[in-house]
Amino acid sequence: MPISIDDVMQLFCHLAQQKGMKAAVKHSGRGALMVGATAVLGGLMGGPPGIAVGAALGGLFGAWMSVGQFRPVPQILWALPPAKQKKLYVEAVRILRHLDWIDVAGLTALVMESASLQQELTAVLKNFLCKELSAEIQYGK
Repeated sequence: MPISIDDVMQLFCHLAQQKGMKAAVKHSGRGALMVGATAVLGGLMGGPPGIAVGAALGGLFGAWMSVGQFRPVPQILWALPPAKQKKLYVEAVRILRHLDWIDVAGLTALVMESASLQQELTAVLKNFLCKELSAEIQYGK
């Protein structure tokens, strides 16, 4: 049976829930913007020493803003743009194409019965989140 992107996303969501996966997507652009803005403000207020102080404070504030923003992986997966979902789908289909199943519940059951399939798909998901989204992964309920 042909596998749809939504089926793969549901499978990954179930797998991530079972593993208790949470991810914090790093927003390096926000941090860079914060450093730049505070450096400019520091420069306007204190000249050259103000630039250094503003950049340092902006860097600290930018880092503080991004700490601890872990969200459940299923929430992140459903918020992905279609192009990113397709990329994850292509990776998953390489593993799932040989399986025989009827619906997404059957596919999920097949995967959950196989430790090796779970391990392979978890690795695909983790790799995708880390490389494509620059995310940090946490496990546990």
